[in-house]
Amino acid sequence: MGKKVWRAVVAGGAAAVFTGVAAVPAGAAEGGVSFTRVQVNGGKPIVIGVSKEVAAPTSFRMATTHKWKWPAVFLYRGNTGDRLWHAIETSDCHEVSSGVCDFNETMFFDPSVWDMRNSEAGAWKVAAEVSFKGGGGDTDDKGLTVYVKRNSRLSVNAAPEPVAKGKTITVTGRVTRANWETKKYAAYGSRLVSLQFKPSGATSYTTVKKVHANGSGDLRTTVKASKTGAWRWAYYGNTTTGPSTSTADNVVVR
Repeated sequence: MGKKVWRAVVAGGAAAVFTGVAAVPAGAAEGGVSFTRVQVNGGKPIVIGVSKEVAAPTSFRMATTHKWKWPAVFLYRGNTGDRLWHAIETSDCHEVSSGVCDFNETMFFDPSVWDMRNSEAGAWKVAAEVSFKGGGGDTDDKGLTVYVKRNSRLSVNAAPEPVAKGKTITVTGRVTRANWETKKYAAYGSRLVSLQFKPSGATSYTTVKKVHANGSGDLRTTVKASKTGAWRWAYYGNTTTGPSTSTADNVVVR
């Protein structure tokens, strides 16, 4: 790994803020650059909570005969000036051939430091850019979409423990979702959540039923006790919210 360059990019139309890096002005693209093999987070959504920094590995190939500096991939909406705030760590050129370089990049998202907005959850476009030594640069839309999502959480409780075979088990829980603006988790109501069961000795869970949370995110349902095993809730997420599963609550059936 070579020398690393850090920079931050601002979304929402705010001015770009860089550490030792100049932004490429809108309309300043001069061509003469090809970006290929662009990958962001392995094609998976970037799911962010309220406190922990999230690192999204990114890579790309750049071919150009220009003398360049600061190539990078970034996320944007609307136009390339409306960017999602993040820090970037970029490797030096891994030379493939004359004028062709591979780069490894990491996008860092830190909701505990930066004021992320809940409206920023959802689809983002991907672009690549480079500045030229002496001025100018090139910015290319790569036709890719990356989803940035708010993390979700689930709790679970199955009772009574232990329980007689054939009796009723009540399984409760709650769905919450990261609120980036308050930096706390809040109720995520009306979600459709799967109740899953894994018998003792089994290796996988099976969905027993699906339950809608109430407006406060609370979950509650009943099942008949048949076998000893573990109960959990699973939520599969949507375009703005990441999936989650609760921890398992084991119930002994006698």
